[in-house]
Amino acid sequence: MGVFVFLPLVLPLTAWPVARLAEHRLHPRTATRLLAAVAAVLAVCSTLCLALLMVVGTPQLPGNPLPDGWSDPEVRAAVPYDEVAGVAAIPALLTVLTSCAGALWRHLRVRRRAGRALAGLRTGPVAVLPDAEPYAYALPGRPGRIVVSSGMLAGLTAGERRALFAHERAHLAGRHHRFLLAVQLAARANPFLRPLRTAVTFTVERWADEEAAARTGSRRTVAVAVGKSALRSRGAPVATLAHFAAGPVPRRVAALLAPAPAARAWPPAFTAVWLALWAAACGAAASALSSANAAVTLIAILHAATLPA
Repeated sequence: MGVFVFLPLVLPLTAWPVARLAEHRLHPRTATRLLAAVAAVLAVCSTLCLALLMVVGTPQLPGNPLPDGWSDPEVRAAVPYDEVAGVAAIPALLTVLTSCAGALWRHLRVRRRAGRALAGLRTGPVAVLPDAEPYAYALPGRPGRIVVSSGMLAGLTAGERRALFAHERAHLAGRHHRFLLAVQLAARANPFLRPLRTAVTFTVERWADEEAAARTGSRRTVAVAVGKSALRSRGAPVATLAHFAAGPVPRRVAALLAPAPAARAWPPAFTAVWLALWAAACGAAASALSSANAAVTLIAILHAATLPA
């Protein structure tokens, strides 16, 4: 495997430039899908890398639970600095798995609890709760529902309420919770992917903002509604659920007061965002190839080490 097994741990750095540029230079829909896909690929490869290193490190521990043949010197020689890297990968992988499992469990728990709480309310696709605390968020499910408090609606005009509902409907229609969950798990798998999580949190809201502006026919009304809600809202019960006042609100308002972005599927060639996009794509491809090469090599070595003499 050589040093290539370590590449997936650091190749997420190649996605930093596109994370910054995509927020401003790409349509929010394109940016969200692109960044979430890159983050998912890099996170899976990074986690696989830790798993491969753990296989090399576990035989060095007392009471090794793995087959004796896996502690063969040829197996350990497949990884540079196996004494340190192999052992360090064990707590690192356990931390990643525990953190990701915790985030997924909290997401599912909130969805289940909210779904049960709303099950007895015959409110249709919009659940207006008699609560003075201002909040509004999209609760995915079958069917998805918009959860909004009376305290939130009390501070908005009729046009701003239509903008809020259009925004949350866009979250449900686009299944934005999946993108938020993907980048949340990716950032927990590799801290270098946190800029992508931050970027997707913003682009998801911008995507819904643009959909709401198109439906209401007034970008300014949506901007005012976003600004008012941000000053009063407490947000969603968990970070993986999209809500009306999420992300850098001043930047969202500024974008809504500017002309609508062009809906390009691909940025113009030889621009900064185009180069950054290619760098991220190459980084993701290199990470995938490195992980695949390391996995195949280690499997072959382990197979040879466990064959009878």
